[in-house]
Amino acid sequence: MTGATGADCWVDLFQGQQRLGGGFLLTPRYVLTALHCLRGLSAPDRSVRIVLSDGSLIEGQVCRQDESADLALIEIGTHHYVPLTMIRKAGRALVGGRWEGPYRPGLDEAKLRGNIDAQSHDYACQGGAAIEALQLTVDQVLGDYSGYSGGPVESASQEHEPVVVGILLEQSLDRADGRRAANVLFAATIAEAVSRFDHLQLSHLIDVLRPPGPSGEQRAEAVKDVAVTNGAKVEEWFHRLQQWAEAGEMDASQIAELKFIAARRAIESDFEGGGR
Repeated sequence: MTGATGADCWVDLFQGQQRLGGGFLLTPRYVLTALHCLRGLSAPDRSVRIVLSDGSLIEGQVCRQDESADLALIEIGTHHYVPLTMIRKAGRALVGGRWEGPYRPGLDEAKLRGNIDAQSHDYACQGGAAIEALQLTVDQVLGDYSGYSGGPVESASQEHEPVVVGILLEQSLDRADGRRAANVLFAATIAEAVSRFDHLQLSHLIDVLRPPGPSGEQRAEAVKDVAVTNGAKVEEWFHRLQQWAEAGEMDASQIAELKFIAARRAIESDFEGGGR
């Protein structure tokens, strides 16, 4: 089991004692990973053990899969609490900039870092879909990077706080020796991942952000009136954000983050104003 010296967004995924692969916290409720990391799951059981970077153990369930894009979403059990300090902000990659991967499959494994060489809007991934992807060169020539799949790709800059810009999916093979991987990796952008899952839309964000009530029935009654008035506010903002996205003024990762903020602030405002 991989250890950590401080809290970060990456996680290790297990079923029982079998390690499946890596992933990272996309929101306080959802973990994003590469679908091929979950091939070791025993069907039909979709439950997984999630080990956070601080060593905490929580439970989750695979809730969405996109085979063509090789992506999967894991929902964290509602009785588990994930600190917001473990959620890394999402952002856009800067071609020509540096990147690093905070996740490593073992304490004896190297930490990956390198250059962001290119960004493609129609990369043909191994799952078959044409996705928005980053082409990454790795400084560490390991020959096999498969254990790093599902881990986050973060921008690396001394001037700015790191942000998550992608998720590692696959590696390029050495053209001189097809059995060996070249030091070139491909990562789906966060914008691509967000666009693939309906669980990251309004109704699910509200479920994540609502504070827990005394009981299920009492909580449902308490939020009923709030949902009517608050829903109009949130929908208005979501419509405006969508217009910005369609106009090309903001990318999908920025829109997703603003949706999350808009829903959270509207809900907190109503509950503080007597909606509880």
